[in-house]
Amino acid sequence: MVGYPDPPFPERIRIMKLPDPVQLAIPGFILLILVEVVWGKFRHTAKFEPRDTAASLTMGLGKVVAGLGSGLVIGAATLWLYQYRIFEIGYTWWAFVALLFLDDFCYYWFHRLSHERRWLWASHIVHHSSQHYNLSTALRQTWTGLISGGWLIWLPLALIGFPPPMIIFMQGVSLVYQFWIHTEAIDRMWPPIEWFFNTPSHHRVHHATNVKYLDRNYAGILIIWDKMFGTFEPEDPNEPCDYGLIHQIGTFNPLKIAFHEWHGIFKDAFSSKLSLKARFMYMFGPPGWSHDGSRQTVKQQKAELEGN
Repeated sequence: MVGYPDPPFPERIRIMKLPDPVQLAIPGFILLILVEVVWGKFRHTAKFEPRDTAASLTMGLGKVVAGLGSGLVIGAATLWLYQYRIFEIGYTWWAFVALLFLDDFCYYWFHRLSHERRWLWASHIVHHSSQHYNLSTALRQTWTGLISGGWLIWLPLALIGFPPPMIIFMQGVSLVYQFWIHTEAIDRMWPPIEWFFNTPSHHRVHHATNVKYLDRNYAGILIIWDKMFGTFEPEDPNEPCDYGLIHQIGTFNPLKIAFHEWHGIFKDAFSSKLSLKARFMYMFGPPGWSHDGSRQTVKQQKAELEGN
């Protein structure tokens, strides 16, 4: 983020250097994971599997490497669009406050679409592939975000007039916030916090494979979007969360974790004797869609559960 090259267009844009929240937080991430490991041994509130944790850390490291290239592409696209901005917002204090809400709104829809469209899910599935729920799971990130294209959702913020470094800074703030909610060591929090903010309880629901919990609680920082758009589901103490995927991949191999759903997409979409519509749906329809009804989408599973 720091040290953008000169923009590839005649008009020069004032670029303010802002800190990278994620880089600053890395020592804290490591420390908190170690604390959770020790805490879990005494309180039995966090389950770590060494191979699973190693896979998550490897995925996080790969995300950093992949981000070096994708960041250049996304940064260039954002800078290019920023030259056509509607408003001259600048780096005012109120702009940071407004962007906190707008970035979180973008994240909600990015996250929701990443569960509802298989092309985006192929990247996001990586984050859900662990059958354990602890702070190391937060670092299990995709390597293919540039390909899936979810970053396009944030581009209108540059067109409105928010400077690209401010957008990237706020995305970093959101990522840092979301780290601590990946834990079973914290139960419920003070009710006003649970009502307005995403918490470990809310996010455990999001990572659960229980049918009633599927495709719920997409929040980044603020849980209010889920309550506004009807995707909120509280954690039920009578139904503990089961984590991972509906069909567990059963591997700690980082390459399989990163690319298994992409392989599945192209295997399905390019099978013989399929209509163009079926090929399109295998790529861009909801996960679980099948031309012959041999699989179920989340909506179909929920409808079946409610029918019972």
